[in-house]
Amino acid sequence: MFLYQLLNFFFAASKKEEDSKYDLSLYKRGDLLEVPRTLFTHFGIYLGDNRVAHLIPDILPVISKNKSAIAKMVTNNRLLLGVITKVASVRVDSVVDFAYGSEILINHMDKVCSQPPLDGDEVARRAEKLLGSVTYSLLWYNCEHYVMYCRYGMAISYQTYQVESLAPILHNSEEDHLQQDECLFDCAVWRRNHVVSGLRDVADSFLPTLLISFTIWMAA
Repeated sequence: MFLYQLLNFFFAASKKEEDSKYDLSLYKRGDLLEVPRTLFTHFGIYLGDNRVAHLIPDILPVISKNKSAIAKMVTNNRLLLGVITKVASVRVDSVVDFAYGSEILINHMDKVCSQPPLDGDEVARRAEKLLGSVTYSLLWYNCEHYVMYCRYGMAISYQTYQVESLAPILHNSEEDHLQQDECLFDCAVWRRNHVVSGLRDVADSFLPTLLISFTIWMAA
């Protein structure tokens, strides 16, 4: 019994120290939060009260019906396998679970986006409206598309553009951004406007596999 209480004490102390790493007073409702995670940058929208809405791949809902397990912090393994299976959701987590131990940048995209941000309450409203399961695509429908739509009204991804610059044939540069409209967040519309249909599925299948292979190689 004493050992159990001692372990609980250390766990609680560790959790408190982790929570104190992030000053919640710095975040306002509608802020765009940005953290480095695995091999890419992850994005979310702060809703207030220590809640962050973010689109994140996750394999667990495919193999388990345990809602309490699914609700726990998405680990990198769950995330990477979700990328491969194209399974994701827009979910709400605490700041600690969202950040996954990384430092957080606040509204950094304001400096690079040509559009001014929407009102904070409107940003959060959009983020909350899109909660639920989605079909994920590393290039065409990721966490950055989600937050950019919520905060600026344009479902774009600068990370995607960087990848596309390595393979111009995959990118239809006829249109650089999407108009502000709810339906423009639809995955089929995004894909139709921005990729050559014959190569789209090849890219979606090849790049996640390459990402996983590189991760395994780095860990070896």
